[in-house]
Amino acid sequence: MNPHSPQCRGVTGVLQRVGDKWSMLTINALADGPKRFSELRRSIEGISQRMLTLTLRGLERDGLVTRTVTPSIPPRVDYELTELGQSLQQPVGELARWAVDHLTVIQAAQQRFDVAADAREDGKLNWD
Repeated sequence: MNPHSPQCRGVTGVLQRVGDKWSMLTINALADGPKRFSELRRSIEGISQRMLTLTLRGLERDGLVTRTVTPSIPPRVDYELTELGQSLQQPVGELARWAVDHLTVIQAAQQRFDVAADAREDGKLNWD
């Protein structure tokens, strides 16, 4: 595929959304059914209210999440994966499993890189 084609540029935006840390965690949190905003926020460790709001808006815009407002005092707002969002569960799960399976190898590579970078900074090693 030509990386400069309109189709490829469109895919890039989609991949940025679904590959985003908060999007993946939000999709995962909604896997077992609809949740209210406060339930989502409690279930996604470290996410701020603003970031969750932005993430949900983006996922809704992309057709992955629906937002249902039930008139009450205060209004009840529920978020749920659409059929398209549910279809993303398998690849997101596979990516998470891959990360878990390779975590120690990645951490070892990071440690080797950091040791080499520290040595370069100390003038002991030359990149060239």
